[in-house]
Amino acid sequence: MTPDLFTTVDVVVVGAGLAGIGAAIELARRGESFVVLERADDVGGTWRDNTYPGVACDVPSHLYAFAHSPNPSWSRAYAPGHEIQSYLRGLAARPSVAPHIRLGHEVTSAVYTPSGRWEVTTPRGAFRSRVLVLAAGRLTAPRMPDVSTFTGAAFHTARWDHGVKLDGARIGVVGTGASAIQVVPELAGRAEHLTVFARSAPYVIPRNDHAHAAADAAEMLRIREEAFTGLEQGIAARRREPAALAELRARALGHLAAQVPDPALRARLTPDYEVGCKRILLSDTFYPALGRDDVTVVGALESLDGPTAVAADGHRADLDVLVFATGFHTTQQPYAALVTGRDGRRLSDAWAAGMVSHASTVVHGFPNMFILDGPNAALGHNSAVHVIESQLSYLVGALDHLARHDGPLEVTEQAQAAYTRDIDAMAARTVWLRGGCTSWYVDPRSGRLTLLWPSTATEFRNRNGHFDPAPFR
Repeated sequence: MTPDLFTTVDVVVVGAGLAGIGAAIELARRGESFVVLERADDVGGTWRDNTYPGVACDVPSHLYAFAHSPNPSWSRAYAPGHEIQSYLRGLAARPSVAPHIRLGHEVTSAVYTPSGRWEVTTPRGAFRSRVLVLAAGRLTAPRMPDVSTFTGAAFHTARWDHGVKLDGARIGVVGTGASAIQVVPELAGRAEHLTVFARSAPYVIPRNDHAHAAADAAEMLRIREEAFTGLEQGIAARRREPAALAELRARALGHLAAQVPDPALRARLTPDYEVGCKRILLSDTFYPALGRDDVTVVGALESLDGPTAVAADGHRADLDVLVFATGFHTTQQPYAALVTGRDGRRLSDAWAAGMVSHASTVVHGFPNMFILDGPNAALGHNSAVHVIESQLSYLVGALDHLARHDGPLEVTEQAQAAYTRDIDAMAARTVWLRGGCTSWYVDPRSGRLTLLWPSTATEFRNRNGHFDPAPFR
């Protein structure tokens, strides 16, 4: 592409979800020239895409907002999805942010050039920048099997088809993860019969959701700090500290026993791995829904034949609608194949054996590129917003450094390798690697924990919430 066809800015941000909007707010404060490229026709990321019945946050509402922009109007202790989407739309509509957002701009390539600039192309325009910020998220590519042999309606929870009739339909739900436990109670009772296809049983603890009254600033801060401190204590069980692990296991199995009196169903719903190995789920309504006479829990979905879904245990169900709550491609991010760094190397090739980084934000071979919500930047016990805020502080520090220096910032291979060894050492004895399960946190190619930060949110901020130029060449 010829140079005159590029719009030149200081920073290109890819993605207008929570992280991308957060980056835009920080860049606007700094007075940077920037654009936020979003492939969809609205902002919001996960909370734009997921509109299934019952969708809601699974961390306390006041922790799911930026510290600089609290929301006093959450209606419940765990915010419904549409409220989070409204919150993000409000942030994106700020006069300092809105002019920089480009909707309908799907990135087709991002290439680091010998001139030390990133060239980012979309079908609706191309951009050149000194800095590239990838805020594309990790829950963007739904996992869907081939459904071509099924004659009913079939869709993923993240691509909910609101035109499909549900009332009185024979519905199947595939999966028992975080989306399934929210959608199953909403479908039970509406369906003529609901069949739940379960590959494994989740650990579920009480949600204790309740209505929220509007709070003033002091009250919001108190609630936020109490919730954060309480969730931080959950890392002890993930580190397999015996007392904490036993207490968490007892809490989950006690909830199961209290809500599922039928011994046969209870046995089917008892996990065969250690608590915390997979994501621990929160619900007060999932187990009661599974206990209804018009709901059947069967084995994993094995095949489809016309209207019939066949489970691994031989159960056959004739269905009108099949809902896949089957998660996302997480350990192999789709955007990685679109990004080409120094010397023509693709990010997907750099991550061929699993995602690696330094400070969970920068990658060797990709100068002046920063990834939000990337390798080891998720939490299995606390709010993702805390990590995103920490990464934004790192980004701001790096931009300050770049403002004082001409050369590009590229982390050394040695620093990245050392950080990766530290991550692996922290993860080695955790329940995520030694709990006897298969989860989306672990890359099957390497067996490494590549999604989660295997320690406290506080330690993530202490280590990665500020920029240090020493590991860069």
